[in-house]
Amino acid sequence: MRQRVIRVAVVAVAVALMLFAVPLAITIRSEFFTQQRDELERVALAAAQRVGPQLASGDEVRLPPSETDTLVGVYDLKLRLRAGQGPGPADQLTRRAVKGLVTDGLIGGELVVAVPVSFSEEVVGVTRASVAVGVIWRRVILTWLGLLALAVGSLFVAILVARRQARLLSEPLEALSAASQRVADGDLMARAELSAIPEIHRVAETHNAMVSRLTQMIENERHFSANASHQLRTPLTGLQLGLEAALQNPTADLTSVLSDAARRVRELHGTVDEVLSLARLGADQWRVAAPRPLGQLMGEVESRWHGRLAEKSRQLLVNLEPGVTTIEVPGSLVTEILNVLIDNALRHGRGAVTVTARDMSEALAVDVVDEGSIAMGSDELFDRGTTGGDGEGIGLALARSFAEAGGGRLVLACRSPATFTLFLPAETIVDTPGG
Repeated sequence: MRQRVIRVAVVAVAVALMLFAVPLAITIRSEFFTQQRDELERVALAAAQRVGPQLASGDEVRLPPSETDTLVGVYDLKLRLRAGQGPGPADQLTRRAVKGLVTDGLIGGELVVAVPVSFSEEVVGVTRASVAVGVIWRRVILTWLGLLALAVGSLFVAILVARRQARLLSEPLEALSAASQRVADGDLMARAELSAIPEIHRVAETHNAMVSRLTQMIENERHFSANASHQLRTPLTGLQLGLEAALQNPTADLTSVLSDAARRVRELHGTVDEVLSLARLGADQWRVAAPRPLGQLMGEVESRWHGRLAEKSRQLLVNLEPGVTTIEVPGSLVTEILNVLIDNALRHGRGAVTVTARDMSEALAVDVVDEGSIAMGSDELFDRGTTGGDGEGIGLALARSFAEAGGGRLVLACRSPATFTLFLPAETIVDTPGG
């Protein structure tokens, strides 16, 4: 790219110099010949004024000194050379000047100016001034060489400036290309450096935003299988245990066993639907995922978890403050968060599990409390992969990411008894007309 930028700049400067230099060279040539013609006329007029009386009286003619390259001659009316230098037989321009006209032109490789000599208003002779055309051309060529040197110097300066500008333009683009190559090679942490050039700066910003978005999407894809398996593990385990118990006890009531299995399959189906709907929507739309009244959602959660806790001789208590049952919340989001929190209480807590929904005016708070305690710090507790038991450390990290995606917060409100609180802001929840 650098070479192309330099080449374009040099060609542009060269064309500009040609468009400027050629007319200037022609003008210089014309100006030199014009100036020389004017100078010869001045010399001839000065000589005419000096020799006029002498030529009229027939005295010896004395010419004033002239420049080395300029030849000056005086002719009488018979066109004889009386003084100075010039052709023996008068040339055509000198003959025409006898008629009282100032004449000039190129004759025999010379630029000639002939001026009539007047005395008492009568033409008494002619002064002729001439200079070799080669002398004029030598001056023209020297001036052209100076102009050419100036053009070459300008072109050299243009090359230096073009090289610097090419470097300033190409370095950010080369860095951007290198960053893109690192991303293509699998380095998703690579980012392009921002540039002082506004256009390249915007391209780098867009590139970085694109890579960040792709990184997030890839990270979500990597986590999806782990998230899905975590959410499906509990209902699958319950279904498996129920069927295994029925197999070990052939005399058991098959209707009851099959009914329980069907219920667990429905729960499993619902969990799959919830997880897939969140995956399809994307995090920026989770806060509006399947809005449902809080009372209905809590009833479904209680139905799902009551039996499982009862199997462990533990209670599930659901408390709803007056007026919150009709509040609509993002159903898929809140359901998955509560499933994680209650499953966490079932696995790692003890005693009764209490779920309480409170209206805090500007937010809705949902507390999940059990009678156990938590020794781990709050920040460490929500780190993905961190677990205090035999789990995989996915659940709480997943629940917090769900809460934040919905515009809310999930916090450890109290370590003993273990209390997790989900806060949903007012803009996330929608009160129904009857609420």
